Amino acid sequence: MQFGTIEFKRIIFGVVMEQASPHLSSLIAIQWLKKGWQDMAETGWRGCFYGAVFALMGYFISFIYGNLWQATMGVTAGFFLMGPFVCCGIYELSRQHERGEDLSLFKSFFAFKRNWKAVAFFAVLLTFMMIVWARVSIVTFALFAEHSYPTVQAMFEQIFALQNIEFLFVWTLVGFVFASLVFSIALVTVPTLIDQDTDLFTAAFASANALWTHTLTCFVWAVLIVLIIGTSLLVFKPLLIITAPWIGHATWHAYQSLVTPIEHEQHAPCPS
Repeated sequence: MQFGTIEFKRIIFGVVMEQASPHLSSLIAIQWLKKGWQDMAETGWRGCFYGAVFALMGYFISFIYGNLWQATMGVTAGFFLMGPFVCCGIYELSRQHERGEDLSLFKSFFAFKRNWKAVAFFAVLLTFMMIVWARVSIVTFALFAEHSYPTVQAMFEQIFALQNIEFLFVWTLVGFVFASLVFSIALVTVPTLIDQDTDLFTAAFASANALWTHTLTCFVWAVLIVLIIGTSLLVFKPLLIITAPWIGHATWHAYQSLVTPIEHEQHAPCPS
């Protein structure tokens, strides 16, 4: 007997995710940003509360690095642990708005409770990957760069110095591999977890599958995220008050475009 793709996924995962559309424009990410901005306005800018949390976390990490750089790893790990929980609230506000529910910032605080075990495990997974990347980065830095810790300025000067071109190449290549892996499993995983009664493995598979199917679209989306959030972090951290929830609301619409649930169906036994 020959099974189609959907039947195979249904057998393997139980709850199955499939692309909402087999063909997406590579520029649809612009529409996600537009809809995300509309969500921010139509939810009364409640998401800016979460943006302020991200901005404060960014300042805290910078402060710790500048004054007690040995503790930066632990603080950054905490950032990765808290990130998915904070993002849940932004997605929940878009979810409330989409379903015509009463908008409640307070209720959004507890959106993760619908699937808290999976969200918590995902946070731990992200933290573990961050720690691995940090260790690999330190080893790469030690092998290829002449460094003078602990100042951030000295670190960046060494990273981008022309005499460290070999280090920059290796460090960028390894970082790209790690970033691609994280992006593939995190693209729409958290929105899927809070919107659907599913497990982490299924949600992560749906995210990776969306990336595989819509590679160019997702690449454009990744570039936009890096430009918007990266600029906020490097130029003026208070911008995160606006840009972080903007990306969060837009990610909800990315999820709507890339992944849709397939309802459980009762099937008669297959004829032999």
